Amino acid sequence: MPLKKRLKEYTGPYIMVLPTVVLLLLFAIYPLAWAFKYMFYDYDGFSDATFIGLENFVRLFTRDSQYWHSVWNTLVFTAGKLVITLPLSLILAFILNNKLFGKNTMRAIIFMPTIISTAVISLVFYLMFNSYNGIINKMLLSIGLIDQPIEWLGVKYSMLTAILVAIWGAVGNYMVLFLAGLQGISNDLYESAAIDGANKVQQFWYVTIPLLGPVMQIIVMLAIVNTLKSYESIMVLTAGGPGGKTEVMYLYIYKLFFPVSEGDAVVQQYGYGAAVGFVSALIVGLLTSAYLYISRKSSQAH
Repeated sequence: MPLKKRLKEYTGPYIMVLPTVVLLLLFAIYPLAWAFKYMFYDYDGFSDATFIGLENFVRLFTRDSQYWHSVWNTLVFTAGKLVITLPLSLILAFILNNKLFGKNTMRAIIFMPTIISTAVISLVFYLMFNSYNGIINKMLLSIGLIDQPIEWLGVKYSMLTAILVAIWGAVGNYMVLFLAGLQGISNDLYESAAIDGANKVQQFWYVTIPLLGPVMQIIVMLAIVNTLKSYESIMVLTAGGPGGKTEVMYLYIYKLFFPVSEGDAVVQQYGYGAAVGFVSALIVGLLTSAYLYISRKSSQAH
């Protein structure tokens, strides 16, 4: 084989993947290395960085109760969202996997919020849930269910409102994933179950759920990771308020780099933010690993 042709054969694949490798190094590896370095520094992005060792971690674990409150808010937000979103997505996927008139249209309508910007969705819901001129309060007042406007974004209901918005935006995404899993189950199994006298509910419980187990494990894992890391909708709805009631982990980190409201610190805390981000990533990783371990043990037991 000529040398030129041999070089082309061996170097061609590497040239094709080179842009991906360069982008990965620039936008993934380098930021991680930068964050790992500066979490040991006191750095605000303007003055010279000062090495302080583990002081950022000492501050985080001993003096920053606001962060640990945001961790608790994250767990509440994640549990509230997923306990409704995942069962609802599975039920919708099971229904729309049958032969129904207009099922493709319904799939598209339910999936549509997934392709709309999170910021746009959150802004629309912010206007809808506005305490004084929002359409939700106007509707409830007009039909007599309430006597005065409800402060949906106030202390009492702000987390519930954030969870409802998150559910509306996520159901379609997980429905599509469940649909993909359901379409891999042979119809012969349902026909056999029907011949044995199983109704739709029994088919769902004894045929669909067991066979969907491996796919469901992956979907739940993705849902946990995505929800633990999400903060965009809350940032638009409440900016973490009122009084930190809805501030979640990654919104807290975001504020250390980019102040959101006038009440936030005006001096960026890049070094401390890197340390908080590292600990938050560990928390997400530990929770995900715990889920995978428990689900794997459960599947082996059954």
